[in-house]
Amino acid sequence: MATPGRAPLPNAAPVPPTPALLLAMLQVSSHVSDLIFSPGNHPHVEVSGQLVPVKLPGVSVLSPGDTQRIAQELIGDNQQAIGMLQSQGSCDISYSLPGTARFRVNVFVQRGTHAIVMRVIPKSIPSFAELKLPSELGRIADIKNGIVLVTGPTGSGKSSTLAAILDRVNETKAYHILTIEDPVEFMHRHKRSIVHQRELHSDTPSFALALRAALRQAPKVILVGEMRDRETIEIALEAAETGHLVLSTLHTTDASKTVERIIGVFPLAEQQTIRNRFAKSFRYIVSQRLLPRQEGAGRVAAIEILKSTLRTREYLEKGEVEGKSLLDAMRDGDTEGMQHFDGEIEKLIRAGMIDYDTAMAYSTNPGNLRLLLSDLLGEAPAAPPASVPPPAKGKQETEIELE
Repeated sequence: MATPGRAPLPNAAPVPPTPALLLAMLQVSSHVSDLIFSPGNHPHVEVSGQLVPVKLPGVSVLSPGDTQRIAQELIGDNQQAIGMLQSQGSCDISYSLPGTARFRVNVFVQRGTHAIVMRVIPKSIPSFAELKLPSELGRIADIKNGIVLVTGPTGSGKSSTLAAILDRVNETKAYHILTIEDPVEFMHRHKRSIVHQRELHSDTPSFALALRAALRQAPKVILVGEMRDRETIEIALEAAETGHLVLSTLHTTDASKTVERIIGVFPLAEQQTIRNRFAKSFRYIVSQRLLPRQEGAGRVAAIEILKSTLRTREYLEKGEVEGKSLLDAMRDGDTEGMQHFDGEIEKLIRAGMIDYDTAMAYSTNPGNLRLLLSDLLGEAPAAPPASVPPPAKGKQETEIELE
């Protein structure tokens, strides 16, 4: 992991050993989610979505040699990670501070030097109550087969939600559970179920190979860290169709985009067949966004839930058209446990948990949300144009969505 010749930036004192450095950074706040090391800058932590520098006594900024040394101490003798860093320019590993914290780590090369991002993994598996998850998601533990996807941008809490769901299965069912992760994040103990956790690169070379092997390992539940490619998606569909419950994630913003991503990785000639298969196999698409609370007091999750019903399966098979979109189904499906982002964001602003500007920035349809909040616009920055008609289900909302 040699770094091309660059003069190290002067430091008055050496950077502490990596374990001590990580401990110092974690003490900045109880809400630290990420640790970032970049040459030419102080170590930083992310707290409630905002970066905060950690200034060490006697240390000015990190030098390229400092970040290289930290990377070496994190990677240790993991030859697979060393090889990937040299050949591909980045590697994913897990790292543990015994009794304190575990991390999901990405080491990468930028401008010839090493940089590091470490995601903090909670010591214990979060519960439904701690995450304030909708009670509807508890029903996933009773599903016998099919696909459940948790989607959202990086850092939106997908892994925590999946861990809570899997722990609910572990506590209530006597199953064989198999996970395939990159890297292993939450450590699941055997409870009523037996849980085996396989890590990409150290235990298996790819998600697809591990997933294909899983079909011969008699699991009832399979967790795949991410649906990354066509082969993984195809095998996951096969697993769901042959009686397994498959849990996974996608980096998509909502239910409609998730369906587009799944279908879009296949050639055009196969897309209708895949659309039909996915419509029959999916059970839930859960999408998440983390919104900053008012006055910087942490973050709160807005969660969208699309559930498999006769109506939503039809929309998936035939494709969305005006007045027959997945968003329409979620708006009308509250009695079946469905909910949509703008409806949840409206509840958060009415409860005083987020401010108006944040609501508009994170909403799916700011125009529609502004109409839903019309009675509060005396407190909002601007009122909607007088020519905008009142909100109505169906055609008007769908037209705004499609613009």
